[in-house]
Amino acid sequence: MKPKRYIVWSKKKISLRDPYQKRWDTKQVLCHGRAEDISGLDWDYIKCNLKDLDLPPDIRRLWETYFDIN
Repeated sequence: MKPKRYIVWSKKKISLRDPYQKRWDTKQVLCHGRAEDISGLDWDYIKCNLKDLDLPPDIRRLWETYFDIN
């Protein structure tokens, strides 16, 4: 997958089959993506892996609230 430059500026290609790269890409989209980028993510993946995503505290709280996780 070729990432959008305003989300990922350090790589030209990302493999979403690699679990590490998929978590990293999800984090990048949640932190730097536009609404249309975020809406294209796998919501079940985010909910199930939220604890493993290295998100800033304010973004983590937003998603924990959205998914009613605590």
